[in-house]
Amino acid sequence: MNKTSPLRRFGLPIGLGILTLIVWEGCVQALNVSPFLLPGPVAIYHALVDDWGLLSEALLVTLQITGLAFVCAVLGGGLIAVLFSLSRSVETTLFPYAVIMQVTPVVAIAPLLIIWIDNVRLALLACAWLVAFFPILSNTTVGLNSSDHNLRDMFRLYGATTRQTLFRLRMPSAMPYFLTGVRISGGLSLTGAVVAEFVAGTSGQGSGLAYRILEASYQLQTPRMFAALLLISLTGVLIFLATSFISQRILGRWHESAMEREK
Repeated sequence: MNKTSPLRRFGLPIGLGILTLIVWEGCVQALNVSPFLLPGPVAIYHALVDDWGLLSEALLVTLQITGLAFVCAVLGGGLIAVLFSLSRSVETTLFPYAVIMQVTPVVAIAPLLIIWIDNVRLALLACAWLVAFFPILSNTTVGLNSSDHNLRDMFRLYGATTRQTLFRLRMPSAMPYFLTGVRISGGLSLTGAVVAEFVAGTSGQGSGLAYRILEASYQLQTPRMFAALLLISLTGVLIFLATSFISQRILGRWHESAMEREK
């Protein structure tokens, strides 16, 4: 089985990124664009180095909220999905409310949560969790309900209990769906945390990266805004790579999606 070389898999995107930065800096210098309007990569780098103390503290705050929201989404969404799979009446009753929570914009809910919850960090965590948990719930529910009906009949024929069917058939069958939800939820946890921080920042609260972006905009520090945005983007990329790596290791060679990646 032929595998994609690491040079081809990562070299081309990295090369395109470097070329884009060179062209960006060249255009900014050639056109003499003000850093207030569009800073070049060099100015963004200097802002990142000069303000690293401030930005690193904000990054830790955002990472804490994102990580906690992600863990709560994985645990909560997975457990609720198992409950749905065990009781059709529970799924029919509660799933529409989960959909309502998902389709309601978090930017509309965040101000209310910040008012209702006295602890700002806890309010931000609740906002990020609301955004992140639905992909876990939806994908895992579909996976648990998508196990081969012939295998379910065989388990039933041999007198398997509900617990045995769940752990030995339905959960392994749902694992690819669950891990897909995990990859989506990882990025959404960061998105929810950043959106909630923006809402908290407009009220003068918070200390995450989104708050620092607002603060820099008020002070007309555009390079610092781009530096904070860069940290958010890199964090999102690292989350995606980490969840993709975990998914690949868990699925290994037994599932078609993992085998396809090895080609």
